[in-house]
Amino acid sequence: MTPPDSHLTVHDDALPARKASISREDLLAAALTLIGPHRSVSTLSLREVAREAGIAPNSFYRQFRDMDELTVALIDLAGRSLRTIIGESRQRAASSDRSVIRLSVETFFEQLRADDRLLHVLLREGSAGSDAFKQAVERELNYFEEELCVDLIRLAHADNGAVLHEPHLVAKAITRLVFAMGGTALDQPPERDPEMIEQTAQMLRMIITGARTIAGYPPTVHSTAAHQRR
Repeated sequence: MTPPDSHLTVHDDALPARKASISREDLLAAALTLIGPHRSVSTLSLREVAREAGIAPNSFYRQFRDMDELTVALIDLAGRSLRTIIGESRQRAASSDRSVIRLSVETFFEQLRADDRLLHVLLREGSAGSDAFKQAVERELNYFEEELCVDLIRLAHADNGAVLHEPHLVAKAITRLVFAMGGTALDQPPERDPEMIEQTAQMLRMIITGARTIAGYPPTVHSTAAHQRR
């Protein structure tokens, strides 16, 4: 007579061998492979992540206290990574004839479609996650705004000593707009990205033009024409 659990034994033997040890980075990578445009980290279970990482569930606790701690770590990782990438794109634009606005928006949308899915974490957990996750996303957005504010002041000054009205508020408006457009784009096919990139870039130019005009430094005809070409 066949033992009632014999099929389970065969199934277990067929599974890949579990790893003896694993790092925090491995678990974060495993979680990222499980999320997507229509699934946030909040919906993942510890067992799912452990299975994807190839470890026993109990081994998870060697690196993270629980899934909440892993999610906050993912949000922090996503924020740091995206700030670095966007910052580098602004530096490249500043040393070329490309528009800083246009290149930054294009880079943002490239990351939206990237395989690492890090941007998905910021876009989803900020609206669908727990209060702790929303606070973590808010913290990352504040970092974006602080760094962008510095760049906006520098870039305005380089344009004939121009000044922006309330540059911190300008940075906040730009950051929130771009992330809102990114959240919308997640639910759209990639074929619509060029249209959304153009719309986003135009809206950002409107914000900056308005801030300069209020401060008494409207863009010159030369500056406006240059922006339109880019």
